[in-house]
Amino acid sequence: VHPWGIDDGQGWNTPEPAGVADFCTVEKNHLAARHTREIVKPFLNSLRGRVSTVLYSLPGSRDPIRHKLYRSFAHRPTEAQRREGGRELSLKLAAFQYVGEPLPPMLTLSQDKPVIDYFRQFPGLDAGAKFNNDGFWQLPIPVTTDVDVAPDDVVIYDTEGYEPLKRFLQEQGIRHVLLTGYATDMCFCRTTAGYENLSKDFNVFLVGDASLATFPANKSPRFAVNAAISFASLNQLVTQVSWVKLQKEKP
Repeated sequence: VHPWGIDDGQGWNTPEPAGVADFCTVEKNHLAARHTREIVKPFLNSLRGRVSTVLYSLPGSRDPIRHKLYRSFAHRPTEAQRREGGRELSLKLAAFQYVGEPLPPMLTLSQDKPVIDYFRQFPGLDAGAKFNNDGFWQLPIPVTTDVDVAPDDVVIYDTEGYEPLKRFLQEQGIRHVLLTGYATDMCFCRTTAGYENLSKDFNVFLVGDASLATFPANKSPRFAVNAAISFASLNQLVTQVSWVKLQKEKP
């Protein structure tokens, strides 16, 4: 779920000086990228060829650039198309101005309602055009370079909705889903490929250590992940990377 290619060298960057995307700061995005490289990537690579398919969900719709880059439910690009899509992605992302407004230099607080005034003028999180620049969320968000995207891997686009995903999985004969991704408390549960949808029709196993939650006001995501996974366990089965064992292939 949502392996966004943010601040990873592909060109989609957190806007400065006060923009927010994914885990909200460049430093936190780099921490999440390290988690993807060290935990999620080896896990996916160990399963590829032993599971029916590997899928990634991304925000937005199947735009012309990502249509060339990634396999989808209805299209499998050629190698030439992938190269062309990669060039177009680089140009598109590089053309955007990743600069928004600075933080307000001064706040005006009243005597009787200073707290209300404070957050009205300076909300804790604003991912809109003011700080991210207009058009930031309309850019073609790529899959992060911190995972190895194979030609047969499939990209899911959130705006297409859950039904096409459900139909695709059922057509592949899939009954069991190992769910990894970001963020545990948000997209991992509530977007198109989140467990709230998938668990209605499939046997879903949340891979708890292959997910990170957002962690505002904390230096580490460990407590936020624990809280989100613990809450999910009321209605979901939770596993971890080391518990997933592959059956020996029959000779």
